Amino acid sequence: MEEPKWYVIHTYSGYENKVKANIEKIVENRQLHDSILEVVVPLQDTEEVKNGKRKNVMKKVFPGYVLLKMIMNDETWYVVRNTRGVTSFVGPASKPIALTEDEVKSLGVESKMQNLDFDLGDSVKVTSGPFFESIGVVKEINMNKRTAIVILSVFGRETPVELDFAQIMRI
Repeated sequence: MEEPKWYVIHTYSGYENKVKANIEKIVENRQLHDSILEVVVPLQDTEEVKNGKRKNVMKKVFPGYVLLKMIMNDETWYVVRNTRGVTSFVGPASKPIALTEDEVKSLGVESKMQNLDFDLGDSVKVTSGPFFESIGVVKEINMNKRTAIVILSVFGRETPVELDFAQIMRI
């Protein structure tokens, strides 16, 4: 069995999250969990000043690019290449070139996976996004999608919300 490697795909600007969601949906529908392991839009926490107020915001590290950990074969190449919003793989003449281990380490993508500081049933606080500052309980963890289902109180009702690992922290 071939070892999965990290690849970079180019997307239309602003479509990174849509492309991530589309690829994850295709992986789910076609049962490609063993071939396409992770889809990542690298984010970094930055401080922004608007109207004299400081605010922490998650910004895309590489706008227009999405990282994929996958086993490259004809099927996975075809699926990714023909996903709406994907323009090409990064590499000469659109021939996919895997990232080296040093490049992956410098991006810090792999290390994020191992450092989960919460578990099922833990109380967590939302650190970014529309539910910022909300507190809830982790009900489900999806390592492949790098998301957690958190039960939040929205308008007085318990509501399951899917949040990226980067958006929550244990309290």
